[in-house]
Amino acid sequence: MDTTTLHPAVAAAYRVLETGEPIGREAALALCSLEGGHALDIASLANKVRNRYGGGGVHACSIMNAKSGVCGENCRFCAQSRHNSSEIEVYPLVDDDAVIFEARASVEQGVSHFGIVTSGCGYPKMSAEFRRILGMIGRLHEELPTLKVCASLGVLGPETAAALAECGIAHYNINIQVAPERYGELIADTHSVRDRMETVRLLRKSGVSVCCGGIIGVGESMEERLDMLFALRELDVSVIPINVLVPIKGTPLEGAAPLPLADVVKTFAVARLIHPQKTIKFAAGRETVMKDFQGLLMLSGADGFLTGGYLTTRGRAVADDTRFAEQLSSFR
Repeated sequence: MDTTTLHPAVAAAYRVLETGEPIGREAALALCSLEGGHALDIASLANKVRNRYGGGGVHACSIMNAKSGVCGENCRFCAQSRHNSSEIEVYPLVDDDAVIFEARASVEQGVSHFGIVTSGCGYPKMSAEFRRILGMIGRLHEELPTLKVCASLGVLGPETAAALAECGIAHYNINIQVAPERYGELIADTHSVRDRMETVRLLRKSGVSVCCGGIIGVGESMEERLDMLFALRELDVSVIPINVLVPIKGTPLEGAAPLPLADVVKTFAVARLIHPQKTIKFAAGRETVMKDFQGLLMLSGADGFLTGGYLTTRGRAVADDTRFAEQLSSFR
């Protein structure tokens, strides 16, 4: 391709398309500093890299909030924290039949990945509740054999990580959210991001594919966003979900200003150039924040999305997202 009409930083980044080798920090910073139409040039390159090196198709998954609210952690964006005053439905761990019902509905709508999500810091040690979750996963495998079962249960220890590996889950989600050095200030100080990173390492050591990403729009700079993306590269995770903050009433971030669209586009595009062969999933904020521009984000390097809802905020109907994925395929 003739790159002579492109900004030199974008032209240099075309090496990723040719070799599959990710860009370094200096190149990423140069791309993030570009403005105007250059953002679309970065997006176009990221889309080409995704098409050449990604897994093919669109990775769609749905999740179930299997245990809601009364979380003792003080995450600044989260409606489920008891430190915040958001009005949400609160309930303990649901029974197996409720999980089977939701998972079956996902399968019937053509969704291949289904995640069980619980509120709280996690399960660093084996407990009766954790054993119940293992039983749920076993039933899902037995009754819905085509379904890829995933989980997001917080921080784990060696025993619980090994037990999930033995259950054969498809992916485990635990996000580092932001640059590790800013986690205590921007996200929460009742627990450490190091515990989350150690959970990633435990799972990978046990052979579990890890879904680990972050959230943008919580007060971080673009450089700190890159710190998060490069930390994820060091962790060598398989799936990278990127959430765009949905300000929720009753949380400290309820009045946060929306990010400029160009910044979001550049974040997704540069994430693809840093992680050419990973799955990059557009999570929260796709419908409610990006609205008319969500298709652009899916053509800026992303190759996956959450469908059907986001724990305490609404998503979009699976049928609508199925048509959306079909329409995106015409650009491949």
